Amino acid sequence: MSERFFPDSMPQPMADATTLPWWQAAAEHRLVVQRCTACQHTRLPPAPICSECRSTDADWKEVSGRGEVYTYTIVHRPIAADQELPYVIAVIALEDAGGVRIISNVVDVSPDVIAVGLPVELVWEDMSADLAIPRFRPRRP
Repeated sequence: MSERFFPDSMPQPMADATTLPWWQAAAEHRLVVQRCTACQHTRLPPAPICSECRSTDADWKEVSGRGEVYTYTIVHRPIAADQELPYVIAVIALEDAGGVRIISNVVDVSPDVIAVGLPVELVWEDMSADLAIPRFRPRRP
């Protein structure tokens, strides 16, 4: 198991037919973005139709998980029992994902040092044997 950042009482994400392949890759600690096979446009969250060309054909591109904080907020009120406060919710601009951004948490750092442009890297939080959540931490040298 990976390091835990949030308590078990946190709400668990729901998968559907469109997002299931994304969650399956995450369970294997692989961060993927959906890519239209007609026009190569990347998207996250996954969608059944490409927003650029309306094609229904897509595959999955694995990305490094490196990026930077695009914007963020610091949360001071818990949404789950035993949750440590404050915590950071951020939009991360992924480096090699064709302009895709992902919403997640920045962990392993005091919220006081979070800033727009902060370089971050992916770290996985294993919630169970078949559920891993991507989190981000300040990039290490």
